[in-house]
Amino acid sequence: METNNKESNHSFIIETSHLIIRPFHETDWKDLFEYLSLEEIYKFEPGEPIDTKIAQEVSKERSSKNEFYAVVLKTENKMIGHLYFNIIEPKHLNTYELGFIFNPKYQKKRYGTESAKELVKFGFSHLKIHRIVANCNPLNISSWKLLENIGMKREGYLIKNIYFRNDIDGNPIWQDTYEYAILNGNE
Repeated sequence: METNNKESNHSFIIETSHLIIRPFHETDWKDLFEYLSLEEIYKFEPGEPIDTKIAQEVSKERSSKNEFYAVVLKTENKMIGHLYFNIIEPKHLNTYELGFIFNPKYQKKRYGTESAKELVKFGFSHLKIHRIVANCNPLNISSWKLLENIGMKREGYLIKNIYFRNDIDGNPIWQDTYEYAILNGNE
């Protein structure tokens, strides 16, 4: 495992039996486009399908920051998804937020669980994080099962607290949120 501190954020590479979790590269845009161009990705996420130009811009932006990490399948040397992992305010509470999106072609193969579990483990052991949180829509069963499989506990249920889209009349389509967290067991 490699650690590199850049602008008080952390950059690292984690290797598992099947995956490499690493900072984004500008050249990841084709793999990113492959899944962020799909309508189904945005069922529980903000945004809309992207084109190749936006995929290039997003990859370039993410390669200059330490908030998003590419998940690369070793056997194919292909980015199959990404993890979001960043400290949240106030920083002195040493709490990070975890998020993830995976290419549907590689879902239900436990790659999301494998990568998120290792990232959480790394965060606690190497970055000395106190707490990691995550949010998901209660209807997104795959996401909340993944969070529970990596040891996170459901701590809250927020009712109609967020929306990403409007109906045809311009009214918000409100969604509920499950809140999850895990504490560093080494403290």
